[in-house]
Amino acid sequence: MSCLKTLKAKGLKLTPQRILIAEIFHDTKDHLTAEEIIVHVRNRMPGVNKSTIYRTLELLEGAGCIYKSTLGDESIYHHKEEGHHHHLVCRRCGKTIDCEENIFVPVQKSLREKYDFQVDFRHLVMSGVCNDCKNKKSQTT
Repeated sequence: MSCLKTLKAKGLKLTPQRILIAEIFHDTKDHLTAEEIIVHVRNRMPGVNKSTIYRTLELLEGAGCIYKSTLGDESIYHHKEEGHHHHLVCRRCGKTIDCEENIFVPVQKSLREKYDFQVDFRHLVMSGVCNDCKNKKSQTT
């Protein structure tokens, strides 16, 4: 497990809670909200405090094991082994479309050239309207 190796290499303790949360990311392969992670943890280790889970998520993010993104007022986490990618989320139906990281290369280049600023597009979540919902609306008007 790469997360556990990373934590160990950084001299961090491998507590049962940290091991379990790392296993959840390795086993699930999905993007998870903090609440979903809490449910997974408590199903396997009842009684774990929410604050322990949140601290562990911060630790895993700081160690570079997971990425955290924000969608509305909710945080979403995914394993770094999934790589950098971005999400387009339909605000009408909730459909999520993954898009490749390199889609923002022209924007990064433009910002670097025009403003001498290096943007970090690690994992973006953008909302809008998917084609299906757009077509539904145009059919009703």
